[in-house]
Amino acid sequence: MPKMGESITEGTIIEWRVKEGETFEEGDILLEVATDKVDNEVPAPFSGKMLEHKFKVEDVVPVGQTIALLEEGKLEDGKLEDGSRKREAVNQKPKTKNQKPKEIHNPQPATPNLKPQTSNLFISPLVDSIARKNHISYEELARIPGTGKDGRLRKSDVSNYLENGRPFQFIQPAAEPSGFRIPDLKFDKGKGKIVEMDRMRQMIADHMVFSKHTSPHVTAYVEADLTEMVNWRNKNKEVFQKKRGEKLSFTPLFIECVAKAIKDFPMINSTLDGKNIIIKEEINIGMATALPSGNLIVPVVKNADKKNLRELAETTNDLVEKARNNKLKADDTKGSTFTISNVGTFGSLMGTPIINQPEAAILATGIIKKRAEVIEKPEGDTIEIRSMMILSLSFDHRIVDGYLAGSFLRRIADYMEQFDIKRTF
Repeated sequence: MPKMGESITEGTIIEWRVKEGETFEEGDILLEVATDKVDNEVPAPFSGKMLEHKFKVEDVVPVGQTIALLEEGKLEDGKLEDGSRKREAVNQKPKTKNQKPKEIHNPQPATPNLKPQTSNLFISPLVDSIARKNHISYEELARIPGTGKDGRLRKSDVSNYLENGRPFQFIQPAAEPSGFRIPDLKFDKGKGKIVEMDRMRQMIADHMVFSKHTSPHVTAYVEADLTEMVNWRNKNKEVFQKKRGEKLSFTPLFIECVAKAIKDFPMINSTLDGKNIIIKEEINIGMATALPSGNLIVPVVKNADKKNLRELAETTNDLVEKARNNKLKADDTKGSTFTISNVGTFGSLMGTPIINQPEAAILATGIIKKRAEVIEKPEGDTIEIRSMMILSLSFDHRIVDGYLAGSFLRRIADYMEQFDIKRTF
């Protein structure tokens, strides 16, 4: 199993392209592997024949583990020449002890009044080691949502749980029912066509529920007059494409304004780590993008504050094109410190976005709509047709208060409204 990113420790086999007994050329795609971020194709390191698959589709395999046996050799009419030799698809195996996953049946609580949510909990040696190092009981582990196969706990699940302050550490259910409890309602869900959620949709669902559970969400709104920006863009988009070779959408203009506002209010560019707040040095803007499947992914514009408009346009166009063609790599989707979701693309007036963990806030930009507005002037008020847009900022109220959120959101709108119509590129 090849390494597909610095933070990737395992991958899920989603398709074997070359079956056992089939031959292949160097560079042919042997299999597809899914990670937490994106799907990856694994090319053949040489020409040869597939002897054996060590794992099946949907198996979760650690990076470095042997996943197949190949027979190397030159191909003649689809057959191997004599003198070929057998090789493992991955030559180096991870240096791990020969341990078997632990199976824990109804573990006895190490802490009073704590009861695991599941009766059977499978703990890998790696997860067990992390739990022991951080003094996490099996009862506490049982409360952590697992994103591995069949709900299995992965290293990333435990790491995220620790980064978010161990929210289940001190859960102590009362001996007798008291206060509000979620009723066990037997809803009639009706009948209809059953559509199984794909792997990415399941991950999105888990991340959204996790985010709402972790961060107390509050949403603030402002309205921005984008008339000058819209007029400038309409006037210059064709010239920009001819001169710079890039399409000029509103996305790089929005990112430019957001990056400026973050520099004015750096606290918004932060992450909560237990009782500490990490204020990020880099400004990496994620942009929620729709995939052909209808799912969403968040490619990242790295160091957005250091890029000029041409570079922002080039980067955003490249990431959108990769997303549409399922060509995004793991590095394209990691490291974001703040996210923008352009709900106006779908005709929405505004939105209430869910925070992209572990960030502190997320911005939604609504549809740009022409309206009659009252404009105050020294000589008196006038009614004019203006291009208006509603901005929505969802923020984590644990580390961002209303004053900071409101000031930051207003600053973004100010940068949009004060757009320099004389600027060149």
